[in-house]
Amino acid sequence: MTTAIDHLAFGSLTPELTVLQQQVRDFADEVVRPRVARNDQAPADDFDWELVRRGHELGLFRLVIPKEYGGLGHGVLGVAVALEELAAVCAGTALIFGATLLGQAPVLLSGDPRLQSRYLPLFNAADPVLACNAVTEDLAGCDLLIPENAVHAADVLSARKVGDGYVLNGRKRFITNGKVAHFASVYGNLVGSPGATGLTCFMVPLDAEGVTRGPVADKMGYRACLGTELVFTDVVVPADQVVGGEGNGMVVNIQQMNMARATVAAISTGIARGAFERAKEFAGERVQGGVPLYRHQFSARKLAEMSAKIDAARMLYLRAAHLADTELPAPAYEPAAAKLFADRIAIEVAEEAMSLMGARGYLREYGIEKFVRESFGARIYEGTPEVLALAVTEALYAEENDDF
Repeated sequence: MTTAIDHLAFGSLTPELTVLQQQVRDFADEVVRPRVARNDQAPADDFDWELVRRGHELGLFRLVIPKEYGGLGHGVLGVAVALEELAAVCAGTALIFGATLLGQAPVLLSGDPRLQSRYLPLFNAADPVLACNAVTEDLAGCDLLIPENAVHAADVLSARKVGDGYVLNGRKRFITNGKVAHFASVYGNLVGSPGATGLTCFMVPLDAEGVTRGPVADKMGYRACLGTELVFTDVVVPADQVVGGEGNGMVVNIQQMNMARATVAAISTGIARGAFERAKEFAGERVQGGVPLYRHQFSARKLAEMSAKIDAARMLYLRAAHLADTELPAPAYEPAAAKLFADRIAIEVAEEAMSLMGARGYLREYGIEKFVRESFGARIYEGTPEVLALAVTEALYAEENDDF
């Protein structure tokens, strides 16, 4: 387990990442912010393609893609920095781009030049291309995240070997970007393997024959980003669309999860920051007892603790993202710890911000209630607190476990 941040200075980013951070901050303020209320209150299946096009022009779908494939080459650290900036204004918008990274991740991790040259240049096209990651199922969520639980996974999408390819049958649920993505990284279990012990990753174009997209989920938050069910009925996938070889889906899934958890921690940090900024502004303008609210000791303590929590969460996700870029495979401990902490402080800070603003915090027009709703979302995807706790403790006891 690595405990130090090598080549990463506390409180500062590289010049390239500093430029990226400012570009995304400007985009979030000028393009995303005016659309937040509309996208949040629109019908569940409404999707803001214009917003996506503007983000595509900035390169937000190409952040992690290497430059030789037309990407910006910023790595996981660059993605995390960008997602915090977006989530500080709208977490749903951040997730559109973050979920596409997840769909790209298996191809990036594969090291397979055929798959990389086939899929990665698509994100440099004139029109935006979105991706998604299809892991979760109605009866199999955490059992697809915890290797020792794989044998207990129920009704996993099946992959039957037929000739030179595979035939997929089954359903994936709660798939972010599933309604609008052009392709998905799909995890199916080889027929004959119990549970998910034969889990295998396939790259599947979502316009393939036999793929059906279900209705959009009507979520309490993250409404700018569409989630849906994907149904696979006798979908034929060529063998050269397998990522990492037969039966290695659990390995690929865990590797991409360790990358993604750092970026989800950044989204949670952004949610906390967005709520805090609203409360900070209010406390500086609101006069109570003849002085600004922040000068009251009770309010000052709330603001100070919120600020400290956000700074701590940021340091944890920066470390995790840096290690995800510099260690292969990405470590389990740091991303899990970063997400575990950031997810919790997002909820705590959003609630404290609402409390500080009183009745105004409960009104839609002040925007805090959206941060409260969305603060709970990240606790679900890429590992619940319970799953993260298992990842953390497994890392803590790794040496002892080697003796068993």
